[in-house]
Parts: sequence; structure tokens; C-alpha cells
Amino acid sequence: MKSAPKTFAVKSFGCQMNVYDGERMAELMAEQGLAPADAAEADLVVLNTCHIREKATEKVYSDIGRLRKREDGSQPMIAIAGCVAQAEGEEIVRRAKVDVVVGPQAYHNLPQLVADAAAGKPALDTDMPVASKFGVLPARRKVGPSAFLTVQEGCDKFCTYCVVPYTRGAEVSRPFAAIVDEAKALVDAGAREITLLGQNVNAWADEDGGLDHLIRALDRIPGLARIRYTTSHPNDMTQGLIDAHADVESLMPFLHLPVQSGNDRVLKAMNRSHSRSSYLRILDRVRAARPDIALSGDFIVGFPGETDTEFEETLSLVDEVGYAQAFSFKYSPRPGTPAATMPGQIEPHVMDERLQRLQAALNRDQAAFNAASVGKTCAVLIERAGRHPGQMLGKSPWLQSVHLDSDAAIGDLIAVEIVQAGPNSLGGVARLRTAA
Repeated sequence: MKSAPKTFAVKSFGCQMNVYDGERMAELMAEQGLAPADAAEADLVVLNTCHIREKATEKVYSDIGRLRKREDGSQPMIAIAGCVAQAEGEEIVRRAKVDVVVGPQAYHNLPQLVADAAAGKPALDTDMPVASKFGVLPARRKVGPSAFLTVQEGCDKFCTYCVVPYTRGAEVSRPFAAIVDEAKALVDAGAREITLLGQNVNAWADEDGGLDHLIRALDRIPGLARIRYTTSHPNDMTQGLIDAHADVESLMPFLHLPVQSGNDRVLKAMNRSHSRSSYLRILDRVRAARPDIALSGDFIVGFPGETDTEFEETLSLVDEVGYAQAFSFKYSPRPGTPAATMPGQIEPHVMDERLQRLQAALNRDQAAFNAASVGKTCAVLIERAGRHPGQMLGKSPWLQSVHLDSDAAIGDLIAVEIVQAGPNSLGGVARLRTAA
């Protein structure tokens, strides 16, 4: 039995939804009177885990081991949250003897689980209740200029490589009114930009419409200057949402639309339910609606059975699209997914070589996109101070990091001329302050 904690730390890994969940767990613990602290000193450490990549479970056990080897000999209460908790719950309790295990649909119960653990009771909750956890979470009180807002959870797509349907459950859309209320609270708490989150965010819908209907409503909130959304699925990219990119000024010209492969046979084996040509047609329609849009994507190399020729089709797709940003990974078998037992598993050295070639092409295109920004003047949302005196950092409409010398305050939107481009960021010069 451990004493009730007085301080806490939350460490989140993986996707933006985990970042959002981590922020909400921190708010929960703060509402219980716990004070935030560094993970090396906190009485309670919450590891908010991701199960997408290979060796995710091993990383959790490694982190647990480090927490138990503090220099001062103290033993924090350890809570494992997120998708590894959902997938490995009882095994984590048995193998690592952690204090609390809570899945991503049950973390609103974290305060009670911590209290149970302090009292020496079992503290494991990996239920996926029908009732929404969001109604239990505390109100947002203070956030940065850019904030995340989960609007949709779960996935019904069942890509053969992915554990999300098993760890996050079926697709569920949060109620329209609850989302609008939380967005207003975020703006009141300091947000100028909101990124709408979901495993398949553009699957959000209610009786009145889809994600475009929600975006148009959020656009009417006073003080909300920018709206973004991620991650999208090609099958849910409706014409209404595409039209919103042309019509809604606050909807930023950036679209993250994962494709995973440029070859139709591989896409079918992945159960992606779109083809190379259908994906490209969507991008054509998006660019027709918003010609200056920046495109981002996800790619997997070395999916079981992928041949050299099929991989070359992924490279040719990259050449055809010209991504401003992208994420690329080697295929990693996830236990319980169909792809894990497919024939034709690719040798690691082959995947390494393919990933290097793919990333070289993606880096080339990102550098070219950034270089094309030089000479433009755009609005930059100031998010934080830089490392150097007088330096501020912010984001362009196209989600590029921009650094500049300025006396602007965090949360200001200022006009900036881009004068320098690097592979991962831009340099700018402030020209004038935009309207609040």
C-alpha cells in the first residue's frame, strides 16, 4: 500500500489524441488537488502509452524500470494509461506490478483508481463504456494559443496492420453541442487555434451533417482565428468538407490525408478501401477548392508481400503529389492484427533501404515547399518564446514552424515576411500586427 500522492506527472507518447488525453488526465489530477511535478520527482507518474509501433510494450516496461531506479530511492505510484494499457492490461499488472492500469476510454476514472491503489485495492479499468467520458472531465481553464479538441474516437476501418479498432473501439462522434461548448471554453481559456482530433476525424457526423457542418459552426465562435483537423481517412473526404476549405476562412490550408502505399494490390491487402487513383482524384478536388493547400500523408514501407516494383509505385506517388510534410514508417507486426500472420514478411534490411529512399524523397519535397515560401507574407500565430533573447516561435497557415525576432506576445497573430527556409522551419521578419 502506498500513501496518497500529492504531486503528479503525465508523460504522453504517440499521436495528438494521446497528447489531448494526457492534458485531460493532468487536469483531472490537478482538480483533485495534486500539484504538477517533474517525472523524476512526482509521487504519481502516468505513462500515457501508444501501441501503434513495434516494441511499444517493451518500451513501457523499460520506462517502468527507470522510474523504479530513482537516485533518491523513492518509489512513485505508477499508472499505465492509453492503448498499451488497453491491449495488455492484466499482463502489465502481473508482470510489472504497477499500481494503476486504465484504458483510453476509461481515464475519466483515474482519480478513483489512484485512490483505490493508495488503499491497496485493485486499480484496473479497460472498459469501453457506451456513456461518454467527456461529460465527466473538468472544464478547460487555461490552454496555449493552439489547443487540441477530440471530436471523434475509434475506428471501423480495420486496416489489416492496425490495432486502433481493438484499443480505441468503434467509431463514435461526440455530440455537436458538447464540442461547441468545449471549443468556446478553449477560446475563453486562451486558444486562438483549435485542432479537431479523431482516429478518423472526418468520419464525425450528427443528424445535421458531417465535419464541414461542425467546422462552419466553430467558425462563428468569436476569437477563434484558426481551425485544423487530423487525422482523416480518404473514404470520409466528402465534397462538403472539401468545399469548406474554399469557403471557411479560418480553416487552415493544410490537409493530412494518409495513403500508406502507392500500389493498389498493397492497398487492398491493407484493407485501405481506396485506390491510388481514387486518392489522387480526392487531392485534385481539394486543390481545386484551395489551390494553396499544403498536403501531408502517412506511408508504410515493407508491408507483407510488397515487391520492389510495388514500392517504386509509392515513390512515384510521392513524386506526383509533392507533399509539404509526411510521416513514414517501416511496417511492424502488431499482435492480433491480420497482417501479422500474412505470408511474405519483409526482411528488416530491405525495409531499412526502402524507408531511406522514401524519406529522401519526402525530405526533398518538404524542403522545396519551404523554399517556395520565401518572399511570401503570411499570418503567423505566436506560440512560445524561442531559445534566443527576443526570438519568438509560431506557425504559418501551412503548419510550418516560423522563428522571428519580435516583441509580439504569445497568442498574437502577426503578419510575417518569410525570408529564410530550412528543411524543418522558416525564418521571418514581422511586418505588422493583424486584427485581434
